[in-house]
Amino acid sequence: MKKSLALVLAGTMAFGLTACGGGKTSTPSTTAAAAATEAAAVSEAATEAAKAEAADLNVGVFYYTYSDTYIASVRTALDKALGDAGISYQDYDGNSNQTTQNEQIDTAISQGANLLIVNIVTSGSVDVSQAIVDKASAAGIPVIFFNRAVESDEDEGKVLGSYDKCAFVGTDAPEAGHMQGKLIGGYLVMDFDKIDLNGDGKISYAMFMGQLGNVEAIYRTKYGVEDANAVLKEAGKPELEYFDASNTDCYQVDQDGNWSATAANNYMVTNLAQYNEANGNMIELVICNNDSMAEGAISALNDKGYNLGTADCVTIPVFGVDATDAAKQLIGDGKMTATVKQDADGMAACIADLAKNAAEGKDLMADTSVFNISEKVANKIYIPYATYAGEE
Repeated sequence: MKKSLALVLAGTMAFGLTACGGGKTSTPSTTAAAAATEAAAVSEAATEAAKAEAADLNVGVFYYTYSDTYIASVRTALDKALGDAGISYQDYDGNSNQTTQNEQIDTAISQGANLLIVNIVTSGSVDVSQAIVDKASAAGIPVIFFNRAVESDEDEGKVLGSYDKCAFVGTDAPEAGHMQGKLIGGYLVMDFDKIDLNGDGKISYAMFMGQLGNVEAIYRTKYGVEDANAVLKEAGKPELEYFDASNTDCYQVDQDGNWSATAANNYMVTNLAQYNEANGNMIELVICNNDSMAEGAISALNDKGYNLGTADCVTIPVFGVDATDAAKQLIGDGKMTATVKQDADGMAACIADLAKNAAEGKDLMADTSVFNISEKVANKIYIPYATYAGEE
């Protein structure tokens, strides 16, 4: 009965549609097809319009150095993202020299750049970053800073709030240090006695810092140890002890500010000549501000027969930050312990989205609610970190 009633109702509705149409029928299928065709045409037109707008954009992309492994990953991803969007761009290598980068920015503006994307050389300096913002403002063009802090916590919002066509895409600087420290502490607690090679009841560590004065480096150096100590203390274990009591800084820094494998390797080779198992004072833990420095330290350890990735080999725990492909391989090979992932692809994708906004004449921060935006500064986007200790 219900089925018959449904058929009757369907027939009645069909008749009504025919009657109202004045003899010319329009079936749902033909109406839907027409709507789909129209929607496709509108979508295609919008895509072509977006491409045309993107083609009008002339972007200068300024990297603090090409030699940084993580930054190289961002560059590869950003080149692809901008290219896929039909955006013209020119990459510049600052070669770790702020004066060079400033001159490159001047050249790009004089040659018609209408968007600046800047990975600043001198991190955390209000004066340096404000000078770049002022250049962009004078030219009436947007500027997107990324990765390296443009101001200290004390001056947060001073630079980014000075110009309405300005934005920052990066990470919450303290987060990597906190995450690394907790990762280290948890690892040590699980196998403390085995890691304590000389059996003195303490873990002796080396710390490799990427750059003096760099906000990210400062926080990673500070919290990588402090948070590890907090975990150790909670577990009833003694705090970490820096391997060289005469070094009151408790770190060794890349004097060139390049966060390089070479700097860490040179330090570690020298360290191991004096601090080793034969002398009863072996470095039992290596903490690095980034994965490149971790690679350098591991190379020095390899030369002394450590961290070879074999069952019969002593492995000194080594921790980094970035989760570069090389670091992932070292972790997979059992030569490195863990790292904190800094998402190069995610950072590049976000920067490209802001560039598309610029191409379309929108506010840089339009349609960015899907991202993690700072509670203090409305034009500051954070790309989250994640721990990495093996296959994702």
